Amino acid sequence: MKLANKKTITALSCLIMFALLPGCTNWKKKYEGLNVEHENLKGLLDRERTEKGQLADQVTQGQQTIDELQKQIEQMKKTPAEATGFGPGYDVKFDPNAGTITVTLPNAILFDSGKATLKKATSAELDHINSVLREKYAGRQIDVLGHTDTDPIQKSNWKDNWELSAQRALTVLRYLTQKGIPDENIRAIGCGESQPIASNATAAGKTKNRRVEIVVHMR
Repeated sequence: MKLANKKTITALSCLIMFALLPGCTNWKKKYEGLNVEHENLKGLLDRERTEKGQLADQVTQGQQTIDELQKQIEQMKKTPAEATGFGPGYDVKFDPNAGTITVTLPNAILFDSGKATLKKATSAELDHINSVLREKYAGRQIDVLGHTDTDPIQKSNWKDNWELSAQRALTVLRYLTQKGIPDENIRAIGCGESQPIASNATAAGKTKNRRVEIVVHMR
């Protein structure tokens, strides 16, 4: 009887072992699956941390850009003459599209009617402009543009307004180069009456059109 019980117990033990074997296999698979899932989650977490770090950098850069724009806005609230360094009392225009700064001097300040020589051997206006150009805009390309009104040449020996405007531009160019502006950075252009800024139908308009422009190219 006892022998039979031992055989029965042995048989049951074997059955239980065979029954547990698949279970062990399933738990192993589950463990491996969980381990893979853990590694995946870890990778996602690392990537998220990296992305957060990049986002923080972008936020910092964005704030710096905002700060720079605010400074530019504050700078642009000033008059162009102040913002560009030429100071009050000068007719200065900044063209952001063309990337140019233009300083305009009426011919009455520099020249007598029909003349292309400076009124004075030394020009305080040109000396100031030269100083700003050398201090703030060294190496920039500079154009000196001469302009006239539409009145034809009558009492002078110039062939036409083209020649008069070109000679006046050359006079200003030579003055600036003698004061230290490098020859390779400056050129003179005669525009004649082709680029009016006011109507030539009135005396006031003609006065505005007779001018010399000093154009600084910022790019």
